[in-house]
Amino acid sequence: MAITRRDFLRNSACAVGGMALASSIDTFSVVHALTPQAATDYRALVCVFLNGGNDGNNMLVSLDQYDGPAGSLVEGYSNVRNAAGLAIAKASLLPVSPASGGSYGFHPNMPEMQTLFNQGKLAVLCNSGPLVEPLTRTTYQNGTGKKPLQLFSHSDQVGLFQTAIANVVSQTGWGGRLADKTNGLNGSATFPSNISIAGINLLLSGIDTRQLAVADSGTSLANVLQLSMSGTSSEQASRLASFNELRTLDNNFKLVKAASDTRSSSIQTDNALSSVNPTLATVFPNTSLGRQLKQVALLIKACTDPLVGINMKRQIFFTQIGGFDTHSAEIGGQGGLLTQVSQAINAFFAATVELGVQDKVTTFTMSDFGRTFQPAGTGVNAVGTDHAWGNHQLIAGGSVLGGTFYGTYPTLRLGGPDDTDGGSSPRGRWIPTTSVEQYAATLANWYGLASADLPAVFPLIGRFATSNLGFLV
Repeated sequence: MAITRRDFLRNSACAVGGMALASSIDTFSVVHALTPQAATDYRALVCVFLNGGNDGNNMLVSLDQYDGPAGSLVEGYSNVRNAAGLAIAKASLLPVSPASGGSYGFHPNMPEMQTLFNQGKLAVLCNSGPLVEPLTRTTYQNGTGKKPLQLFSHSDQVGLFQTAIANVVSQTGWGGRLADKTNGLNGSATFPSNISIAGINLLLSGIDTRQLAVADSGTSLANVLQLSMSGTSSEQASRLASFNELRTLDNNFKLVKAASDTRSSSIQTDNALSSVNPTLATVFPNTSLGRQLKQVALLIKACTDPLVGINMKRQIFFTQIGGFDTHSAEIGGQGGLLTQVSQAINAFFAATVELGVQDKVTTFTMSDFGRTFQPAGTGVNAVGTDHAWGNHQLIAGGSVLGGTFYGTYPTLRLGGPDDTDGGSSPRGRWIPTTSVEQYAATLANWYGLASADLPAVFPLIGRFATSNLGFLV
């Protein structure tokens, strides 16, 4: 069937996001006198976003705090969660002994993460979240501390994790701003540095940087953009020549130029991938996240293969798995999701080993927020948790200083020193002890962000004690 003009224009434009941002490039972009030289090595950041708010309290349990004082209703993991049917049996948790001290257990559905942790390839960042400035229970409750925008709201907290600016609504994400500042590290390469396998998102949006959105591994790389035309070769050549001529017209108008640039980028990317067919020996789980991370691994192979000629040096990828808004039936719901997360991240790490880039690729999780320590409802089929704040994140890769925890694990006590809530109805919404900015800045530092550019990417970073948490070498 012949392709219509509307289909051709839509397909050539939709794959690369950010046209509205691109229209502002001429006005707002700053040309730096000290443009970084092209990097000689490859590095990539891979985000796994756990959409809905993962319950970190059940993903990683302090065995030292599992049993609180006898008869306590507010202290200790089992005391607070067992009566409602939300506690995981102590014997079922997968024990780890981090170098930072203490005894902990991974969710029983995450044996792969236990193994990577024990191999020193996985680290845990405890109790992190959006912060405008360091907060304590006292400064939070008496109002002397500045709080992030719209706490406990899904959309707002997703935005704060992806922008790493907790006091304003930002139109750019920290991954986009990072790419803006480090684009010179890719030298003359024209392939997109920011790629999503889960649709256009805020994290990868910059001012200069436009993200590429592609399908998962169910679609071959050669077909992800589908910029094809029917007809004979001469008819196709004639149509393409006409289209290219149209793209040169009216480029003095910013929106028209932005649209033309976006389509040009799509065509360049399609040309780069049209003859690419990378393969992997690593077996990935046939799940949504498994297929997404497999596509990331295939893209990394294509972009780093000198025979292909794409020659990228820096890339940021976005993947996502939903379903973590577990207001009810959390035991089965979260368990199945964590199985997917554990298996997919493990397979992806194995693929980086196969490709010989395990030291050059760092995978990290983010989520809307943590969930209340206090259960909501009772009974296996009904019990869940509500929206909270501080949460635990996973960081995996060959450059990760793993086998240990970073940040501070919270005190598991309702109304305790880490709880936002007091009075007669404490809920266990942990105040983060490490900010998203510190988390992201540590990743950005490893990626190659210059110290001088740190405040431009992370405007609030100077309010915190350190900009590098030390979990990457």
